[in-house]
Amino acid sequence: MKKLFGVALMTLISMSASADLAEQLAASGRAYEDKARDTARRPAEVLAFLGVEPGMTVMDLLASGGWYTEVLSVAVGPEGTVYAQNPPMLLGFNDGAYDKAITARLADNRLPNVIRLDRDENDTGLEPGSLDAALTALNLHDRHNFGSDEDVAELLAAVKALLKPGGVLGVVDHYGDSDRDNTSLHRLDVARALPIIEAAGFEMESSDLLRNPDDDHTIMVFDPAIRGKTDRVLYKLTKPAE
Repeated sequence: MKKLFGVALMTLISMSASADLAEQLAASGRAYEDKARDTARRPAEVLAFLGVEPGMTVMDLLASGGWYTEVLSVAVGPEGTVYAQNPPMLLGFNDGAYDKAITARLADNRLPNVIRLDRDENDTGLEPGSLDAALTALNLHDRHNFGSDEDVAELLAAVKALLKPGGVLGVVDHYGDSDRDNTSLHRLDVARALPIIEAAGFEMESSDLLRNPDDDHTIMVFDPAIRGKTDRVLYKLTKPAE
């Protein structure tokens, strides 16, 4: 009975935190185009599941143009810190599109709790064990599809080293099936990726928050028929306490 009560209480706390953050995100100065994505991406619920709270030090890993950077900025508040991390190679992609996007997002110090970090994830310059949480959204499939199993393992190890004991890495990605060409579909081969994630030494939880049964995993994620509405995995990877 006590265990059931505890689970119910934690669920209520999470729901309350999610509702509070959803109100803050709606009231913030985020661009209309960014807010329009909230319905499908459910950022308040995602961050509640991951346990991101005001005052935390967090990283938007492979931040690209910084959509989640700004969400995290609102979530951790003025007493928190957000590192928007991008490898220089990513910032130069597509005629510097991501560089231009995140530069515009952070212009005039409009997100004063955000620190831009244009460095590779294994050379961030941050102290080991300095992050409460990190999040990477819609990135792991690229590291896997255009790299290797070893590249994914190295990425996970680099972030794990930066997390405090009990710190969390959140992973969001497009769901892909092993019998498909996930490289051309820009999806994560979940069955192949899971053993790599499990071997990284995190305590792992998953959520169905971003699942969409109407996506059959056969369509490329940028196709207008499914863009922004793909079936997505959500993993909470917790660094064990030492």
